[in-house]
Amino acid sequence: MTAQTLTITAVPAPDFDAEAAPLVREIEQYLTARVRTTAHPLVTKTTAELVAEALGTAPAAPVLTAPARALRILPDWVLNFPLLRQLHGGGRQISVAEHLELTALVIERYGWHRGALRSASGRRCILGAQAVLFRLGYGDETTALAAGHRIQTVLAARGITEPYHRWNDATGRTRTEVIALVRTAAHNARQEAHT
Repeated sequence: MTAQTLTITAVPAPDFDAEAAPLVREIEQYLTARVRTTAHPLVTKTTAELVAEALGTAPAAPVLTAPARALRILPDWVLNFPLLRQLHGGGRQISVAEHLELTALVIERYGWHRGALRSASGRRCILGAQAVLFRLGYGDETTALAAGHRIQTVLAARGITEPYHRWNDATGRTRTEVIALVRTAAHNARQEAHT
């Protein structure tokens, strides 16, 4: 067996701004659609979603582009760059209900994980999805904490006293249960905001 020589070459740093763009674009589209097409505060789907659901033609989850796939595997600290926050969202204020809806969206699009904030492939637990939104500048710490309290309130109403991050990690927990919990918390937050 011959010895192999290891050559280390400098690799240019990835363009983190371009990597985060697909997620930010999807969040912006989601927020814009919510403002324009939701007919009533208690309706949680856009008109297009309701029509597609009624016709049985609900669109499939979008195919991730190469930059979106790369975003899934970037470490969370990458999203914490101040320049990235300014360019994407830049401290955009969102409601607690919107934060929760976007948390569910991140889990739906990038996958759900238990046992850590994120998996190596970019799937996220509830807290991990919330962290992505915060680091991209959607809402602030107060919004994220209030959203966490909303999730905890839904669990308490079900007689569950453990923190939601532990509930997320429980053996046997499913992605469907997690998304349903977050969406219920979003619905409750939206209802209370309109009373």
